[in-house]
Amino acid sequence: MLRIAVQAKGRLYEETMSFLAESDIKLSATKRTLLVQSPNFPVEVLFLRDDDIPQTVANGVADIGIVGENEYAEKNEDAEIVRRLGFSKCRLSLAMPKDIEYPGLQWFEGKTIATSYPGILSRFLNENGVKANIHVITGSVEVSPGIGLADAIFDIVSSGSTLVSNRLKEVEVVMKSEALLIGNKHLSDEKKEILAELLFRMNAVKTAEDKKYVLMNAPKEKLQDIINVLPGMKSPTVMPLAQEGWCSVHTVLDEKSFWEIIGKLKALGAEGILVVPIEKMII
Repeated sequence: MLRIAVQAKGRLYEETMSFLAESDIKLSATKRTLLVQSPNFPVEVLFLRDDDIPQTVANGVADIGIVGENEYAEKNEDAEIVRRLGFSKCRLSLAMPKDIEYPGLQWFEGKTIATSYPGILSRFLNENGVKANIHVITGSVEVSPGIGLADAIFDIVSSGSTLVSNRLKEVEVVMKSEALLIGNKHLSDEKKEILAELLFRMNAVKTAEDKKYVLMNAPKEKLQDIINVLPGMKSPTVMPLAQEGWCSVHTVLDEKSFWEIIGKLKALGAEGILVVPIEKMII
């Protein structure tokens, strides 16, 4: 049995549970307790505060964990990054009152900065030769300048709307963050096998992201031109149709280039283009 530590609530919790479900790891969604076992895969999920996950994995209470890179970097525990998961993206940034001109990083010299991430902030300031006072706060860091508790803040920024509502502006991005799968460095061989199967499922889900399965009818005389346009995984599938001079072409496209390619396919005579979402892809 592999124990995985997961944030107990919030955005990362929602995205993690969705990702596990897409990996066909079934978990009870009605009665969430501290520890929940999957009925169809040898894992159990331990629900914790996000800042407790790195230590819990490092000391072996949990075998692996899904945590924000910001918390992993802040706690600096002896756990290893197994995989970057690509969701729950945000950044850790310095922000200051928007009405004050920002001349550069030297502005923070001697200032008081409120943050929930003193470790990351102190390392950044030391690397850049800036001496500032760090005021540690848990909770609503963004209100600190407005009530005179600090001159600036260092906090998570996603959309930036919270900064705007508190009359702050983002001036320095210190690090970018995303969800990480972290692991204990001393897993048994049995647990490593379970982790390998879990990673296999996760990779199948991640590979399928932003991919579309596309089917189309194509005139045979334009077939090679159409194949040249397609940036598929390898070679597209081509099958003859009952109608003379026509064939069916199947391929996989990235969503980011989808419309550009579809326009070229139509110009080459492709018809009856069908687009199907892909849940998982194994390559």
